[in-house]
Amino acid sequence: MRAVAIKDVKQLEIKEIDEPVKDGSKVIIEVKKCGICGSDIHYWVNGNPKGLVMGHELAGVVVDPGDRLDLVKGDRVTALPISPCGECEACSNGNVQFCAKTWDQAVGLSIDNPGGLTSKIAIRSDMVIKLPDNIKDEEAAMVEPMAVGLHAAHLGRIAVGDDVLVIGAGIIGMAAAEFAHMEGASYVAVTETNAARGKKAVDLKVADEFFLATDDKLNEKLMAKTKGGFDVVIECVGNSAAVNSALSLVKPGGIVVLVGVASDMVPTYTVMAVMKELVVQGAIAYTYNEFKACIDLIANKKIDVLKYVSDIVPLDKVQDAYLRLTSGTDSAIKILVDPQK
Repeated sequence: MRAVAIKDVKQLEIKEIDEPVKDGSKVIIEVKKCGICGSDIHYWVNGNPKGLVMGHELAGVVVDPGDRLDLVKGDRVTALPISPCGECEACSNGNVQFCAKTWDQAVGLSIDNPGGLTSKIAIRSDMVIKLPDNIKDEEAAMVEPMAVGLHAAHLGRIAVGDDVLVIGAGIIGMAAAEFAHMEGASYVAVTETNAARGKKAVDLKVADEFFLATDDKLNEKLMAKTKGGFDVVIECVGNSAAVNSALSLVKPGGIVVLVGVASDMVPTYTVMAVMKELVVQGAIAYTYNEFKACIDLIANKKIDVLKYVSDIVPLDKVQDAYLRLTSGTDSAIKILVDPQK
């Protein structure tokens, strides 16, 4: 079957891989839609690991239910793409994101487990979740990134009336901004180097205001706007400039949530955190309950995730989609892939 795999630095290729084989345990899924994630872009930029078939934001149909007695062929499903052990303290508490084995065999993130940029994949049966009938494939492929945004908002401990800044208006930043409002924030601002994307955050009504991150007077404007800083800053970029902006723009006693993943060292002045007695909170993935909560929010029409979907492309247009998402000028937020085309 055809699959899109990493070939080299910023290069993908379409190649043939083996179809998954029934083993009586894993659920085999025919992938209907799969999202391109920011972490996928990191792999693409670095060109490693070569041969990796990415794609962990997915929706599909059961081909073989494995050992899941509650599933039958044809059921529509999504899945947590991770591989927690299910036995450690973190797993027992529902915090599967902390498990030491969570990423070892993650779907689309580990070389041995091809992700959704191909037509069929095999997923651990305990990670598969049956979808409500009223959720479209495109919506189901958005559950995973929305859960990341929900987790970030929860870790920000946002209170009613808070001023919240989100740095970065990719899908995670957009989701975090939307959930910040839902958690009670009275004002949510977004900063972004890509003006087209930043303006879209306001157009989609997930942010109250957009500020260009490269503006020389950015800090001055934002500090004046909030009369001394934000209660919560959610950083969704992962570079030094973004992290230092977060520490600068949060008010004394505030919370900074670091969601962006940096592949290099991030120089910063910790004196900012010390003098302002900040809570600097890391955020990785989501809890099992947050993932399921996003399914419920979509099914109950509490959130509209389709507004974030900028395009749906076939396998032979995936390389072009990566170029769009990293152009710095395109307004695309989330591009989905239809691996059946």
